[in-house]
Amino acid sequence: MSQRFRSTVIAAALLAVPGSACAGEGAGLFDWVKGDWKLIVGATGMVAPDFEGSRHRMFGVSPVISIGKAGPEARFTSRNDDISVSFYDNGRLRVGATGKVILGRDEDDSDDLKGLDPVRWGAEIGGFAEVYPTDWLRVRGELRHGVRSHSGIVADVAVDAFLDVTPSVRVSGGPRMSFASADYFDAYYGVSASESAESGLSQYDPDGGLKSIGVGGAYDWKVTDKFVTSVFSEYSRLMGSAADSSLVKERGSPNQFTFGISAAYRFDFTM
Repeated sequence: MSQRFRSTVIAAALLAVPGSACAGEGAGLFDWVKGDWKLIVGATGMVAPDFEGSRHRMFGVSPVISIGKAGPEARFTSRNDDISVSFYDNGRLRVGATGKVILGRDEDDSDDLKGLDPVRWGAEIGGFAEVYPTDWLRVRGELRHGVRSHSGIVADVAVDAFLDVTPSVRVSGGPRMSFASADYFDAYYGVSASESAESGLSQYDPDGGLKSIGVGGAYDWKVTDKFVTSVFSEYSRLMGSAADSSLVKERGSPNQFTFGISAAYRFDFTM
């Protein structure tokens, strides 16, 4: 398996606790651990850009692993939602902490990155809030700060309308928008004087602001109560400092397409 292919294989372990993430008053950790749990295991195959801003696409497969305490199913979830633990949930408003793992990026992932400084693996940590204006619409926002991979701030906003066509089939989709600070853009889209000399790209010093706008959708089919499959697609248009980067203008594309399928099975167990 080539290094370029390995760069698309993503493993994620998610801890999603329904409702409040805190144990009840006077309850210890072991009391909180006791009860019904669920483990979701599956895989996702997708065609996506080599890297954000690339004009080339490739196919990759990534595992889906999620573990959490059993409870009422979330009214709506999206593949774009990052790892989340809610601290407040009244049915209409949900607020909590969120984070995501950031894979490294270097010239082994694409010839278009030759001469550019690598981006180290790391994480983004922050908070999220989501609100349901109606029973079929969710608005979610995330604000995250980079750790190790970059020192910038990223904000994502997504609006999803969802409709249960049948008890086992749901369709959903809506617009997306992303913003980032100058430190984020510098890590992924900036080209210093030394990088320009090594790569042949024009020197570029980005500012913060709007990163992308787009739209995404999914078709989810609950084959059984425990087995779920999904087909999804996303399109985003890089904007601002991302679109103006010499990496995108001279070697990449502002148009980013992703298409994929996934399947996951839920195992129930008791602690």
